[in-house]
Amino acid sequence: MVPFRYRKPGYVALNVTDVDKSVRFYRDLVGLQLEEQLGQDVAFLRCSDDHHNLVLYRSNVPGIKRMAFELETPADLEQAWQYLVRQGWDVHEVPEVETRQLKQGKTLRFRVPDHTLTFEFYARMERGSGQYIPTVAKIQRLGHVVIRCKNRDAMLRTLTEQLNFRVSDHFGDQVAFLRCFPNPYHHSFGVSRGDEDGLHHINFMVTDVDDVGRAMNRMRNSDVEIVYGPGRHDISNSIFLYYLDPDRLTTEYSFGMEEFPEDAPRPPRQLPLRPEILDSWGGVPAANFGKAGSVESAS
Repeated sequence: MVPFRYRKPGYVALNVTDVDKSVRFYRDLVGLQLEEQLGQDVAFLRCSDDHHNLVLYRSNVPGIKRMAFELETPADLEQAWQYLVRQGWDVHEVPEVETRQLKQGKTLRFRVPDHTLTFEFYARMERGSGQYIPTVAKIQRLGHVVIRCKNRDAMLRTLTEQLNFRVSDHFGDQVAFLRCFPNPYHHSFGVSRGDEDGLHHINFMVTDVDDVGRAMNRMRNSDVEIVYGPGRHDISNSIFLYYLDPDRLTTEYSFGMEEFPEDAPRPPRQLPLRPEILDSWGGVPAANFGKAGSVESAS
């Protein structure tokens, strides 16, 4: 039995080639709030009262740097530390000089076996300076991240058998949608089959379906490429819109999502590989949907 529980997906760290340009995109077009920027190297943005839900790092190779999850309590974090050490994983505590910059308490990092992605666990983050104030969209939360996996089946076993993720649904043998238990939302993480490890997309959940419609026009008016949608996912019962950021990383808005009870949830479904499962409105993704973004192998 895995001895720790998650609260939520806390933040995602992206590598971007131009921090200023990416800040303008995620602040002015997506609607996150810039909390802090450290020159041209690092920027912290948020869509909640937390200090950050998205961190941008300057890099020559765009993609995902790490994925961070907030555990329920400091006791869960200590139990996670002991558990991961017992598994023989190379887990280390983030130095205090960095956790001060991150405005976090004790923080653990480790590379997930069977993938090059770095995971981060923490249980405490400082609040941002003042209340998060929605601008162009009423963002509710960082929803989820989906990654591409060369060894997808092994990665899926690791997540479900060793890291306390629960499968909500399978899309054929291509994508598994997972929730970090006991977070109720249909998926807070996803693993997709791929030729190599990489980022598929990041998601922000909005509170109003009009946010999706307005975003479609806002992105088009700003020459942002829309690569899928608007449409409706039958899998999670959410309305979606996918578009590309300045490094052509795929970003999603979604509205609505199935929620699972902690006790006696429905079993995961094995859904067929049919286009209408991904979009019951009949849309199909562009060829470059979910294709850009490497994984930084160590951070």
